[in-house]
Amino acid sequence: MKSLIIKVLLIAASLWLIWFLHNNLSSYRLSMIINIGIFAILALSYNLINGVAGQFSLEPNGFVAIGAYMTAIFIIPMDTKLDMYALTDPAPIILQMQANFPIALLAGGLASAFIAFMLSVPVFRVRGDYLAIVTLGFGFIIRIFAMNSPSYTNGAMGLNDIPDFADFRWVGSIVIITFMVMIHIIYSKYGRAMKALRDDEDAAIAMGVNTFKIKTFAFMTSAFFEGIGGGLLASFLTTITPDQFTFLLTFYLLIIIVLGGLGSMTGTLVAAIVIGFGLEELRFLDSEMVIFGFETDAHPGMRMVIFSVLLIITMLFARRGLFGDKELSEFFKRKQS
Repeated sequence: MKSLIIKVLLIAASLWLIWFLHNNLSSYRLSMIINIGIFAILALSYNLINGVAGQFSLEPNGFVAIGAYMTAIFIIPMDTKLDMYALTDPAPIILQMQANFPIALLAGGLASAFIAFMLSVPVFRVRGDYLAIVTLGFGFIIRIFAMNSPSYTNGAMGLNDIPDFADFRWVGSIVIITFMVMIHIIYSKYGRAMKALRDDEDAAIAMGVNTFKIKTFAFMTSAFFEGIGGGLLASFLTTITPDQFTFLLTFYLLIIIVLGGLGSMTGTLVAAIVIGFGLEELRFLDSEMVIFGFETDAHPGMRMVIFSVLLIITMLFARRGLFGDKELSEFFKRKQS
């Protein structure tokens, strides 16, 4: 009962904080926090399959693209679609796809989860590095399909004039939902099975764990929230192209979950915030500066160099990430004991 009350109070405080920030921050700060929130959703879901279940998957860019395109097609008005598709006429089903924003987000998540289910059989026939190669190939396939299917995705020109529904309230609420769902999964029987699978798959099989079922569950759950994150990203940016969903997107998410700690949702959330704010606050390093009275030239990209050095130093002293595979509540329990 006590833990339930604490959770309710934390959720209420988070919702109040979302409302307060939405009404008191500048548009620039709000945009920055919305972007961080979207990548926090993507990183939290990616950490489930990669960190908790221990499956070295490199697929997020593919599922994010599916969610982004699905959501965008649903919320773009029909007249806008007719004017936008310049290379060829849109397919009839594209014109019929119309829904409000929540339904469009759900459709993007469900489409990603369905594709993940279809991929489970061939993907989980392999392990380790081979699994990474297979899932990496899936991301390339989705991007190539988007570029070469102009009647569905408008090809390389992408989709423009996407309605901007992904405000701070939507993103903040979904961050809370994603975090709570992931925490509940980790401490459920499915989460314990995922950790057993991660530590030693052969031992887990010997103990009677249905490893294929657990892998598929983790894969589909991760894909579902990655699809929703992709839909939020499309609505936030208001324009998407296939070039936005390259391996660099997956690599960025991989940096977040490794820095936060593989298997730690709290660490992932903290790392997303640290990296998001860090990259923005270090922008002054790219421009001209005055240091001890001496004026320096502009060095575009310097912030990335400095930030990379800071990441390397952090990982040298925290080799398992900021939180390892632990959650914040576990640290409090250790102190109390």
